[in-house]
Amino acid sequence: MARITDVDVIELIDVDSSISLDPFISAANELVTELCTSSSYSDTRLEMIEAWLAAHFYLMRDQAVDTAKAGSVSVKYQYKIGLQLAQTKQGQTAMMLDTAGNLANLSKKIERGRSATAGVTWAGTDLYEESEAEE
Repeated sequence: MARITDVDVIELIDVDSSISLDPFISAANELVTELCTSSSYSDTRLEMIEAWLAAHFYLMRDQAVDTAKAGSVSVKYQYKIGLQLAQTKQGQTAMMLDTAGNLANLSKKIERGRSATAGVTWAGTDLYEESEAEE
């Protein structure tokens, strides 16, 4: 169950009211629960990390405007590829609040391409080889 509500995220960033914050809050909650609860943070600290991380995830979907112009209409977004959690000020803040470095370590692993590794080891025999040996 999430530690925060929509209001906690809305206090940090401008939000398009037509976009549900539920997926961003859920994602932040999952990461904070997995990575930060073993660091003996107070409930308040976990809530702060979760709120800033949810804001980061929201801004990955609905990017914050960096520069806007009216004459000759121009918009520049705060976005750079490859920065992981450091991509937004909100992600940077979440990492700063996580003084144990859990989120920073995750961000570095993702950058190196090592965050999600999966593997399968087959310890059985190949059915094709067995059937050939019987013939």
